[in-house]
Amino acid sequence: MKPTAKAVGLAACFLMLVLTWAVAPAPAVARPRTRRLLPSAPGGDTGRVRRARAPLAAAIFATSIALASGECRERSRASAAADEDPETAMELVSPAFAPKGEIPARYTCEGDDLSPPLRWSGVPTAARSLALVVYDPDAPDPRAPKRTWVHWVLYGIPPTATGIGEGASAGKLPVGTRVGTNDWGRTDYGGPCPPIGRHRYFHKLYALDIALPPKALTKAELEAAMKGHILAQAELMATYQKGDP
Repeated sequence: MKPTAKAVGLAACFLMLVLTWAVAPAPAVARPRTRRLLPSAPGGDTGRVRRARAPLAAAIFATSIALASGECRERSRASAAADEDPETAMELVSPAFAPKGEIPARYTCEGDDLSPPLRWSGVPTAARSLALVVYDPDAPDPRAPKRTWVHWVLYGIPPTATGIGEGASAGKLPVGTRVGTNDWGRTDYGGPCPPIGRHRYFHKLYALDIALPPKALTKAELEAAMKGHILAQAELMATYQKGDP
C-alpha cells in the first residue's frame, strides 16, 4: 500500500525531533561542588559557573525542540493538504457516456452538436469558482498528433453548481458562467469532429480559489490565470471516431 503524504510527513517530523534531541545541548547536570579553583572562574566559585550554564543549556534545548515541533506542525498541515490529490478530490461524470467510453454522435458535428450533460461532486468548500475545458490532444491524426484542439472553455461557474445539462451551451449554463474562445474562434461549444481516426476528448474541471475576469479567455489564457489557484481538479475522458453511432 502506498504511504500517504501525511504518513511520510509525520515520519520525517519524528526523525527531525530525534536528531534535534541528539545534537542539541542537553541541560547541564549539577556536579558535586569542589573547592578546586579554576582560572576561568574568578574567585574560584565553579558551582556558580555551572549553575549559570545549566539554565542557558536548558533554554537552548527547549528552543530547539519547540522550533522542530512547530516545523512538524506546518509539515503535518501541508502533508494533509497534499493527501487531497487534485486528480481524485473531485469526480466528474456524464450520464451520456462512460469514462473512456464512446461519445454518442448526438454531441458531435455528425449529430446535433449539443454539449453533453456533465455532473460533478467533491468541490472543496474553499472554492470561489469552477472552470471547465474540453479539448482533443490528438489533432489532426492520433497516429501523428500535432496540436491540441480546444472545443469548449467555461469559467466563473459558481462553486455551488453540481453540473450542467445537455445543450447547456445554448444559454442554459449556471448563472454567472463565462464562455471562453474555442479553436473555431467562437465563444460556444463545438463538438467532436475528427478528420481521421479515433480521438480522445478530455473534459477537465477545476476548482479555483479566485474569481476570474469576465473577458473571453482562450484555454492558454485560462490556464495562465488559474496558475497557483487550483484547489482540486477532475477529469473525464471519452473517445469519438466518425461513423460511431
